[in-house]
Order: sequence, then C-alpha cells, then structure tokens
Amino acid sequence: MRNIVILISGTGSNMQAIAAAAERDQWPERFGARVAAVISNRPEAKGLAWAREHGLETQVVDHRAYATREAFDEALARVIDGYEQPQEPALVVLAGFMRILTPGFVERYAGRLLNIHPSLLPAFPGLHTHQRAIAAGCRVAGATVHEVTAELDHGPILEQAAVPVLPCDTPEQLAARVLSQEHRIYPQAIAQWLRRHRAVAA
Repeated sequence: MRNIVILISGTGSNMQAIAAAAERDQWPERFGARVAAVISNRPEAKGLAWAREHGLETQVVDHRAYATREAFDEALARVIDGYEQPQEPALVVLAGFMRILTPGFVERYAGRLLNIHPSLLPAFPGLHTHQRAIAAGCRVAGATVHEVTAELDHGPILEQAAVPVLPCDTPEQLAARVLSQEHRIYPQAIAQWLRRHRAVAA
C-alpha cells in the first residue's frame, strides 16, 4: 500500500477534495494507495480539524520552532518518512502548503512531490496570480498540477484546467472560479500518477 501524505497550511480545501476522491473512487482497491496523513506547519490550520473528523491521522511540524528552513525541512522529512512502506515510498502532495521548500527536500522526494498552482503555468508563477492575470488582460486563467522541482512553480505539468476571465472579475471572484477547478483536477492528476506508477512497479 502506497501512503499519500498531504501537506497543508490552512483550510485544506484541496486536501478535502483529494481525501473525498480517494474514498469515493476506491483508491486502495484500484491503486493500492491511501491518504495516510495530513501534516501542517501551522497548529491552528483549520484543515487539521476536518481531517481528524474524517478519520485521517494528523501531525504538526511548526516551522516557527526551527531556526532555519533546512532544519524545518529536515524535521518535516523525518515525519513524512515515517509513512514510508517497504518498496513503496510515500507520495507527498502539497495542498495549500505555504512554505518554499529547500532544494535538499525537493531532491529527497523527486518524482513523487506534487503541487497545484492557481495559474496556467508557465504563466504567473509565484504569488498574486489572479490579480496579475486580470492586470495583464488575460481572457483565460486556470490551475496547474505539476511535479515539484527546485525551480519555483516550474516542474513537469501533469494536469491543467482553464476558466474564463470575465470583464467584471475581481481577484476574489476569479480565485473562486479557479478553485472549483482545482478541486476537480488535483484528485484526477493524483489518480493518474498512481495508475501510472503502479503499472511501472508491476
């Protein structure tokens, strides 16, 4: 059984969509994979309560307790590695995890570290994507699921979804429209990743 570890910093709405899809679509039976834990760098993250209420194991690695990014990432990696199975390394999924990861952490989980970004990459990496898309006069925006590499928001693209940018849109309105697509494509991309890697392992 491959364990999926989801990292969050806030409400974890994408985490909720992933966990719901895993149960609804029977990932343990179909892919030999399950959501094993939800880990947050913020003890007050609202998504932790949701995860506990739905029977998911939760852990906190508070970044404020560590003097450097490297020290925090090493502590986080030790917790993640506790969910490794023989011959089945954990899949690490960033779902609103608001930390820039060190190159060492990214290398450690290379090929099995996924993220979702609220733009149609390679357009608008980084922050304030919706405001930037509106300011640039874009007619479409969207979301991208990608593998994480050392370069911020530039890993191989696994899935994308586009939404229209309406003339009257505020960044908040556009963000809500994009988020609804994030909830759809993130579980879909993870399922495709699991299917592909199970076939490779077989």
